[in-house]
Amino acid sequence: MKYLVDTHYILWSLFEPEKIKSEVLDIYNNDEDEKYISGINLWEISLKYSLGKLELNGLNPEEVADAALESGYHIVDLDYKVFASYYKLPKKEDHRDPFDRLLIWQAIQSGYTLITKDSKIEQYIPDGLKVKIGT
Repeated sequence: MKYLVDTHYILWSLFEPEKIKSEVLDIYNNDEDEKYISGINLWEISLKYSLGKLELNGLNPEEVADAALESGYHIVDLDYKVFASYYKLPKKEDHRDPFDRLLIWQAIQSGYTLITKDSKIEQYIPDGLKVKIGT
C-alpha cells in the first residue's frame, strides 16, 4: 500500500519515534508498504522553522529532507494538476489548515492513504480520502 504521511509523523519518526502508536508503527515496519512525504510537508517544516515555531534537533529543513530519504521515505513530486484542481476539495467548517487540506487533496488525487493523528481529517472520507488515524 502507498501512504502519504502527515508532517508530524515525519518529525516523530526522525526525532521522537516513541510517539508513534503501534498501528502506525506496523506500517512503518512493513517493507511492502511505501511511505511518501510531499513537498507540502517540506514547505510546512521550512516555513515553521523560519518563523521559529519548530526546532529540528540541530538540523535545518534541507537536512530533515535528506534524513527522511535516508530513513526510507520517498518524496512525491507535486503535480500541477493537484494545485489546479484544489478548488474541488469541499470546505469543512471545523478544518481549515492549509497544509492539511493540500495533503488531503494530494492523497485523494494520487490514491494514497493519508497517515495522520488528526481525527478531523476523517470528515473527508466521503470525498474520497483514504486515511489511517494513529491515535
